[in-house]
Amino acid sequence: MSVTQVPLSGTEAAVIGVGALIAVTLDLTWALVVYGQLMAHEGAHGVMGSVFFHRVTGVSLAGDATGATGVKTAPGMRGHLFYFVGYLGPSLFGLGAAKLIATGHIVAVVWVTIFLLGVLLMWVVNVWGRFVVLLVGALVYAVGHHAPVHDQVITAYAITWLLLLSGVRRTFERGAGAKDAEILRDRTAIPRLIWALMWLAGTLGAVALGGSMLVLHH
Repeated sequence: MSVTQVPLSGTEAAVIGVGALIAVTLDLTWALVVYGQLMAHEGAHGVMGSVFFHRVTGVSLAGDATGATGVKTAPGMRGHLFYFVGYLGPSLFGLGAAKLIATGHIVAVVWVTIFLLGVLLMWVVNVWGRFVVLLVGALVYAVGHHAPVHDQVITAYAITWLLLLSGVRRTFERGAGAKDAEILRDRTAIPRLIWALMWLAGTLGAVALGGSMLVLHH
């Protein structure tokens, strides 16, 4: 992973982005992509919980593409951040991947994805969730271990675009009706719509910033 790769041209990166946009937009493909978004969402909760509270009690991923992360949260800002970060999770992971790509560490995106899926697997407590994480992890590992470097590069771009774009769709879908928005309203008295608008602004901003790094290489 210490070896760098030459980023794809802006046109090639944009084409992969359009393909990812189609996958996120069409209900047929979204039914599969949403599980990646869910893993990133709950994974972000888990990372935040682990960093701030050190007591992640378990992650559950359900077949209806909903999930939950158990952690002993604290009152105040740390607890607010735990609930706020979930809907930004895919976007934040996507931005991290875009930065790796822009700096030439493109194949590293594949292996970092495998590592993070391994961390998530340690937290998952239900059978369906373990199955989904193992399946996705096995597919990504197969690419990283067996596919030519060029195919790994394309996979890295696809993962990055899907993370960035899936965050936007999920925010549109759930919006103010999200459970996290309800919890944050109860904790802060700030209306659920405000939280939804902040998530939307964050995910759209991530697409703009991450997309520019992928297409313009900066």
